Amino acid sequence: QVQLQESGGGSVQTGGSLRLSCAVSGLAQRSYCMGWFRQAPGKEREGVAALCRGGTTSYADSVGGRFTISRDNAENTLYLQMNSLKPEDTAMYYCAADPGRSGTANAALRVGFFRYFGQGTQVTVSS
Repeated sequence: QVQLQESGGGSVQTGGSLRLSCAVSGLAQRSYCMGWFRQAPGKEREGVAALCRGGTTSYADSVGGRFTISRDNAENTLYLQMNSLKPEDTAMYYCAADPGRSGTANAALRVGFFRYFGQGTQVTVSS
């Protein structure tokens, strides 16, 4: 059974930082790409960052230069370092994986690329 468990969310003020973690288990093989998505109230889910085998990454324009995605293969953990947070970053953040899919990091930002998502962790940024 595939399990993705996010942690690290919380409430911060504008300009603050958070580091999200996603513990992955139950995958029969390592996922070629992994990603972070977010969904704010009343909005559609959007891709935030993706990391694929070989170290290629892709970021949404709105977070480029502020967020960094990384992966610890030994620990089966995905991270998202978020700096210079803004109120518009407020959302539920989800990590995603799918060992059955391969592709580019840009493609992995698209909703629908991944089949498996975690339960999410809430990030709230106040002004």
